Formats: sequence, structure tokens, C-alpha cells
Amino acid sequence: MIRAVVFDVGECLVDETREYGTWADWLGVPRHTFHAMFGAVIAQGRDYREVFQEFRPGFDLYAEREKRADAGHPETFGEEDLYADVRPALAKLQADGLWLGIAGNQTVRAGRILRELFSDDVDLIGTSDDWGATKPDVEFFKRVSEAVPFGVNDILYVGDRYDNDIRPAHLAGMQTALVHRGPWATIQWNTDEARKLPTFRVESLLDLSELIRQVNVQGH
Repeated sequence: MIRAVVFDVGECLVDETREYGTWADWLGVPRHTFHAMFGAVIAQGRDYREVFQEFRPGFDLYAEREKRADAGHPETFGEEDLYADVRPALAKLQADGLWLGIAGNQTVRAGRILRELFSDDVDLIGTSDDWGATKPDVEFFKRVSEAVPFGVNDILYVGDRYDNDIRPAHLAGMQTALVHRGPWATIQWNTDEARKLPTFRVESLLDLSELIRQVNVQGH
């Protein structure tokens, strides 16, 4: 049975195009160049934070976030950055009686924004900065399972990355859904692992309601 659905944030709920564009601006790099390097780095299986090192060796992402905030350009996202299927998908899943959560690698500031956007829509909002644990570490998914009032096998974790979301959630005992959007899913979608491991592979979050219903009918 699937009783709880927990969503990743970036490129699952939030389209990060605008935010990464502002990082290119902050670095003084043409956006096209930044995005091209971003794609190259993740296609090579490297940590996305290495993108910043390519343009500015020694770059400290956390320190630069603080500098941006002090300069009046803090990291931010809002309703306009949500993918179009997010609100209707959450409403449908909520109407289906599922317990809903949001948990991703996000800062404390991003956590506040998420609570402003989704406090009425989900039962849990947790971030890596809140928990002191970062995906893909097992501790992050342990924190998720501890926060959800059902067994770990009853949790569906939804994300856009095989490496950061699907594989570690599966190893933690959760069911998983890989959503096909954003740079990681685009690059990883046709790999053997991304084809075989997820419980579901979806083009839209709106696909989840019926897929979950089918699993739960079979589980009765």
C-alpha cells in the first residue's frame, strides 16, 4: 500500500530555471554558458556544485548565498516558479486521502518559502538544513521515515534524480517515482537504472493519483 507521498523540491515541484539564471548573473557569466557547463557537469556524474568551481575556483556556495542576501539578491522562488501540475496534483492526492510531505536538499530560507507556499497543502515540510542531513545520505531518508506516520514501505518518494532521490529512497525501503523533467531527469531518464528501479516513471505529477490507486487496489 502507498499511504504517504513525499516530494523532492527542485525540478520536482519548483522549476529552477530562474534561480540558476540569477547565479549566472551573480558570477558574471552568460546564462547560456552557465547552463551548458551545468549540463556537462551533471552528465559526467559530478556534483552540480562543481559548476561554480569551473567559473570561480574556491567558490563557497553557502558563503555566496549569504553575500547575495546581504546585497539584496537572496535565493528565492515563488508561485510563478512552480510547475503547472503541482497544485492540481497535490489537491488530487489530498482528496484521495493520502498523507503528503515535501522534503529536499534546501536551505533554512528555502524552507520558510516552502512553508509559505504549501503549509495548507501538505503534512510535512522538511529540509536538509533543518535536519542536518543531506541527500543522498541514508540519514536524510531516515528522517523522512521518522516523520511519516506509516511504515517506510508505505511511503512513495517522488523526485527528478535517480542518484539523489530514487536510488537512496529505494535503499531506505521506500517506493519511488521518477518524474521526467529538469536537467538530471533528462540526462538520466534512459539509463538502465532509471528504467528499472523506480516504482513509477511519470511525465507529470498528475499521473500519480491513478498509479497509486492501482497499487492500492492490488494491495487490498
